[in-house]
Amino acid sequence: MGAVVSCIESVFRTIGQCIMAVINGIGSILMAIINGIVTCLDIVVGCLTCNTCGGRRHGGGMGRRRHHMGTTSTI
Repeated sequence: MGAVVSCIESVFRTIGQCIMAVINGIGSILMAIINGIVTCLDIVVGCLTCNTCGGRRHGGGMGRRRHHMGTTSTI
């Protein structure tokens, strides 16, 4: 009788794990969609507020360039 109960427990445990896997997959898909929407809105707001379409965040801003002026010598 114990083997039957153990088998039923295993079946229910497997079904529960499958359901949780589906729920986790749906959650991951929703998170990816929401992150994409947030990123698009961030770009739009950045452009509307003169953020030059994210140029400062990605290192393309003018303030980060350094000009090295040195002298060259010939020997």
